[in-house]
Parts: sequence; structure tokens; C-alpha cells
Amino acid sequence: MATITVRVPEELRRKMKKFRHINWSEVIRRAIAEELKRERMREASQTIDRLRAKSKVKWDSVAVIRRWREERR
Repeated sequence: MATITVRVPEELRRKMKKFRHINWSEVIRRAIAEELKRERMREASQTIDRLRAKSKVKWDSVAVIRRWREERR
């Protein structure tokens, strides 16, 4: 496992020391993993938007759904 140094303000460190039962390394690992997940989702969303913008096919999903519902009747 790699080691990363994180600097926090002294006041925050004092508050953290009050809760020694908390595994702060695990808290930080989870926070980093969540932020990476959000960033991957943001990138995926941007990629989808770029692909949609390039698409020549324009269709109205509402119209398609209505047509399907009409055909079921």
C-alpha cells in the first residue's frame, strides 16, 4: 500500500485526537475513493454529452414511448 501525507490544521488534529477509536486513515481512504467515483461519473457524463452532440440521429423519447403505448392498446 502506498503512503500519502495529509496536512490538516492543528485545531482539526486536536478534535480528531478526541476520537481515537476512529480509524482516520480509513475515513480518508473512503473519502478519496468516493471523490474518485464522483469524478469518473462526471467524466462519463461529459463523454456521453459529447457523443450525443455528435450524433446525427435526433429522436424524441416522449414520442417513442407514446407510440409504444398506443401500439399496446
